[in-house]
Amino acid sequence: MKKVIYLFALFVGLTLCGCKSKQVNLPSTISSEIVSDVRNNVLPFWMNYAVAVDGGFYGTVLRDGTPVEDAPRGGVLNSRILWSFSAAYRTFQDKAYLELANKSQRYFIDTFIDKENGGVYWLVNPNGEVLNASKYTYAMTYGIYGLTEHYLATGNDESLRTAISLYRTLEEKGRDPQNDGYVESFTGDWELLDMYDNNAPKTMNAHLHVLEAYTLLYQCWKDDGLRDRLEFCVDLFMNRMYDPARKHFNLFFDNEWNSLVKMDSYGHDVEAGWLLCVAAHALGDESLIEKTNQLALDVTKTCLAEGTNKEMGCMMYEKVGDKASKRCSWWGQIETMIACVNAWQISGDDAYLRAADTVWNFVKGNMIDTEYGEWYSDCFDGKPSKDAPKVSMWRCPYHTVRLGVEMYNRLK
Repeated sequence: MKKVIYLFALFVGLTLCGCKSKQVNLPSTISSEIVSDVRNNVLPFWMNYAVAVDGGFYGTVLRDGTPVEDAPRGGVLNSRILWSFSAAYRTFQDKAYLELANKSQRYFIDTFIDKENGGVYWLVNPNGEVLNASKYTYAMTYGIYGLTEHYLATGNDESLRTAISLYRTLEEKGRDPQNDGYVESFTGDWELLDMYDNNAPKTMNAHLHVLEAYTLLYQCWKDDGLRDRLEFCVDLFMNRMYDPARKHFNLFFDNEWNSLVKMDSYGHDVEAGWLLCVAAHALGDESLIEKTNQLALDVTKTCLAEGTNKEMGCMMYEKVGDKASKRCSWWGQIETMIACVNAWQISGDDAYLRAADTVWNFVKGNMIDTEYGEWYSDCFDGKPSKDAPKVSMWRCPYHTVRLGVEMYNRLK
């Protein structure tokens, strides 16, 4: 505990004074340990237990790998599975990953793409019957993201064509014609659906994944209209959603972009920071790269100072008003580690690298399930929630695989 407190104090002191510490030998260690865990622990769990006998993927799998065979299956989960195995194959070139990338591509297109109205179904039964045809911007973006990654990994033209079709549908039907941006949810035939988190028709989270998906799509499809929309998304985050006084992003908005809730989500903050850097590089705009780099540094430093549990070394989930959550999520730790490595690459300040190592040590000690494999989804006061399923509508391999891919590509 004293070591964690010391490292945190050292990090804050170094970043505030602008000093750089002596070079430490951490990059290869962090990368090799994380990549090994992703390839030998996380992906095998999904390969061994998530693949259903009917050719699809189970909607729910318990901690010990037992499937809930009749559980509904979500479009978000399946597009994230598609992205995960495609990205794993593109990075590590393991043919076992390619097999599942192709299987998930076929299953996602055949099962979750609405051929009549366009878009991605929210929920289906194991037999393919549509349970909920509602169209969510969130699901649309992951469809684009997963299919684009599959194209980049395999060269499959069907995946790119379908991703472009989803992009065009989202622009035509999901975009607010008056105030711009993307509305959170619609009915199956694209009428407005008044079912919003915190009564917010627009959210930072949905737009974060528009940014992510459009960045990846633009890397392989240099369409002028797509470039304009990607530039819009970057500007939206930097000049409307971001609060420079607090160095946090606002999360929930009405149609006119007024912020509705006083809340800081540390994982979403740091994730947005490094994804904005990736978007600026994809656009090739040097001035924008400089601005996004500075914003990413500011956000990452602020979240480490305000959101780190100083006793355990993990990133807390969120703060609502003045009350911080005691929850530490698996994905929040992942996005913090990527953001810290990104900040280290921008600044050269080893304190960011040590901050990433501190979080990784927390994960190794508290979140990796050494009995059944994969990670626990959440910890409360350092104690993992062992009853939560490893596969569910919101529990996916996407964040963890992305951690392995980012660490491998950034630190190799």
